[in-house]
Amino acid sequence: MKEFSLASLAAFATASVVGLDRAKHEALEHVAVIVEDGAKAAIGTYEFGWPSLAPSTLARKSADTPLLETGEMRDSIRHEVTGDTARIGSDLDYALYQEVGTSKIPPRSFLMGSALHHKEEIIHAVGQEVMTKLIR
Repeated sequence: MKEFSLASLAAFATASVVGLDRAKHEALEHVAVIVEDGAKAAIGTYEFGWPSLAPSTLARKSADTPLLETGEMRDSIRHEVTGDTARIGSDLDYALYQEVGTSKIPPRSFLMGSALHHKEEIIHAVGQEVMTKLIR
């Protein structure tokens, strides 16, 4: 059995907290990349089970590629990790309309869809980051 003095216990606790903060940041970064990459990969596909494009939309497009016209929206998806928060999204107004839908178009959630689609991978990534820091 390992014995700790108060000083060594305090040092161990401090190192553990710092390690967990770092693990939390690294886990958020990893998760943000998973969601961002998954959202980008889904655009232009029906991978997340979105409703079919309307016949009028198909008539004006050259392909049956939901959410993909020029690639601008896909390329605008970014992530940022600050403190305890990961933000993944696009600064394009119409990305919100596609994500949640409008009165004229059904939602095609590429961000939340990616998070849900990759749920097991995300859980594993968070657990792996935290456990790696705890057992060092």
